[in-house]
Amino acid sequence: MTTETTPLIPREHLFGNPTKAGGQISPDGRWLSWLAPLDGVLNVWMAPSDEPAAGKAMTSATERPIQQYFWAPDAQSLLYIQDKGGDENFLLYGIDIATAKERTLTDFENTRVDMIGSSETIRDKILIGLNNRDARFHDAYLLDLNSGELTLVQQNDAYAGFMADDNLELRLAVAPNAEGGMDFFPIVDGAIAEEPSDSTGLEDSLTTQPAGFTADGSIMYWIDSRGRNTAALFAHNVETGERTLIAENDKADIGGVMGHPKTGEVQAYSFTYLTTEWTAIDPDIGASLDWLGEKLEGDFGVSSRTEDDTKWIIWNDPLTAPAQTYIYDREAQTLTDFYTGRPELVGAPLQPMQTLELKARDGLTLPSYLTAPAGADDPVPMVLLVHGGPWARDAYGFNSYHQWLANRGYAVLSVNFRGSTGFGKDFISAADLQWGKTMHDDLIDAVQWAVDKGIAQADKIAIMGGSYGGYATLAGLTFTPDIFACGVDIVGPSNLETLLATIPPYWEPMIAQFHERMGNPNTPEGLAMLKERSPLNSAGNIVKPLLIGQGANDPRVNQAESDQIVGAMKEKGIPVTYVLYPDEGHGFANPANNIAFNAVTENFLAEWLGGRSEPIGDTVSASTAELVEGAQHVKGLSEALV
Repeated sequence: MTTETTPLIPREHLFGNPTKAGGQISPDGRWLSWLAPLDGVLNVWMAPSDEPAAGKAMTSATERPIQQYFWAPDAQSLLYIQDKGGDENFLLYGIDIATAKERTLTDFENTRVDMIGSSETIRDKILIGLNNRDARFHDAYLLDLNSGELTLVQQNDAYAGFMADDNLELRLAVAPNAEGGMDFFPIVDGAIAEEPSDSTGLEDSLTTQPAGFTADGSIMYWIDSRGRNTAALFAHNVETGERTLIAENDKADIGGVMGHPKTGEVQAYSFTYLTTEWTAIDPDIGASLDWLGEKLEGDFGVSSRTEDDTKWIIWNDPLTAPAQTYIYDREAQTLTDFYTGRPELVGAPLQPMQTLELKARDGLTLPSYLTAPAGADDPVPMVLLVHGGPWARDAYGFNSYHQWLANRGYAVLSVNFRGSTGFGKDFISAADLQWGKTMHDDLIDAVQWAVDKGIAQADKIAIMGGSYGGYATLAGLTFTPDIFACGVDIVGPSNLETLLATIPPYWEPMIAQFHERMGNPNTPEGLAMLKERSPLNSAGNIVKPLLIGQGANDPRVNQAESDQIVGAMKEKGIPVTYVLYPDEGHGFANPANNIAFNAVTENFLAEWLGGRSEPIGDTVSASTAELVEGAQHVKGLSEALV
């Protein structure tokens, strides 16, 4: 099968609402829950575990999809967090499952809730953080889930966060230090120590963190890279101070941990280099994981467990088929279908993702992923898809963007450039003060590899991404204007100086790290560097078509970041296509908006790379999209807005 004869996968099938998602089982095992559309908007649903077909909607969101929910520890209520229009001021809501009554549990304006801790023994309460007093810091509160009463536990005037034990008592306070790292202060009987018990410098700041207590409070687990490169898993005996190494890997940080639902003791751990690998410590957990591995193709994981650990909710990514979710009965050794997330993709021409280890010009290995279109024996147009963060990573598995673009005829390359997380602190530190420099060189080196290998056509390569990936797009078109045929920037910063000046207030405790890793605007050298690395100041170099998408309520990358570079290009007579969404933030949560921007994107790419596309149709007019500047880069966009 060739690209031309491969059926076109509708955008709606890849980016519309899933049939179901986020499946969980209640701690007592009596209920199943999931996210599903109600009148076109994702809401929380529930059904008896022995009658999953009898589902009913428990929430009634009408404007913005619910994306995060969880069970109360006592299984008496469902909880979810939701913001307004993408402003990331998340409030906590609760639904009593007996009465179906819903209420706002943190009814404050301009407030963002943080989850601090829950308990296996005190099941009707949780600890949360609220920044309603001071937007920079989250005070710790005890929340009674039944009465809704909030009790102040700790006022916070200096700390980035707290950690609690199973008694819902604060045990650790975390504060930033001048070096860009973190200091960890023990809390005993509500008193925060004056001196830290542990500290990190800049190099360990993203790879070292406490990972929880056992239920009896005697052991505190750490994911820790101090004195080593990759982060290992340690058990710290609180009474004796003894630290025991549990797990390590020389290529990747320990990333995931399964703890016993009752005791909190670590039962299994994972690391992800190119793919994810789980190792069980507990033999019974090992037997279950082995059994699942024999039954399921592709990747799988445990997303929810009952408190007695007899039933698990299992997600399964077959890689070239839509994801499946199952109910696993460990005692009966049965695997029961729960749902297929996107059944419309059953039988669709999905392409396999390949794992790669590319080399940067200085010899650094870059773990990467490639998805090629069907029948691609000769060089084809390519999209370099750059992840956000930058302190995040690309991963192996089903990726709707890879599948969409490969189906349209493009090779799709995702590169874990230096600064990406999960590969040890040396890999992260190699990116310090390298925005727009060696971080960008890694992307250019990956492009050259694809050309040299006969994968990509050198004159038909697009760069595309969101957040840092949007910055990389702007950097690509300004700093290396001859490399790419076009670019798609989604909520990307154009001016690093103004980006740092407008971070959300609750990120202020992290500002020293931003300055050390990006550049310090308070020093002449740092300010000069930030100006040099800001695409805005090189906007006149843009000679290739650029498409920009922005959410008006984005608290991380303000609308001004897109407005500035669009204004600079307009002033210099350089055309640009700029689409604004007034009800979105850092990305497009509303499927209608996401589909609309992707419709514009694929027609933009078809215009400049020559791939296939569905017509824009009525997708844009059915969204909240506003065309702020230009339509000349996208065939049919002007008509679609009418």
